[in-house]
Amino acid sequence: MIRDIEIPPIKNVTVAIIREDGGEDWKVMLINANDYELSNTLVASKGYGVKDGVEQKTSTLRHFLENVPPHSVAPVETIKPDVFHLNNEYWVSYYAQGKIFDKRFVFVPDSICEENLTFIKELDMEGILHS
Repeated sequence: MIRDIEIPPIKNVTVAIIREDGGEDWKVMLINANDYELSNTLVASKGYGVKDGVEQKTSTLRHFLENVPPHSVAPVETIKPDVFHLNNEYWVSYYAQGKIFDKRFVFVPDSICEENLTFIKELDMEGILHS
């Protein structure tokens, strides 16, 4: 039964959004701060929300990362400012230490902006960190 499947909480894995080379493009990064590798990592991304009373949504994109080494960062995708007014969701699933892990990270509308930039030590640069 599906209720018998144990999915432990994710620790030390997060999603960050950084500005790429100070330009208009931003990049989504997966951070693994654990002492172990993540394998068969799948990141599903989509945007959704309402603007001016009209429902909007983006396509769902799926990104496969075969291995994410311990204490490393892996690029996921580029994100354009055109979708910052939406909820931007990243559903991360991976195998580690013989178990499956699963977590949804949602950047709420207009949270990806200059005012929310903070220093991210794993990237050694500023970005928006979700944990």
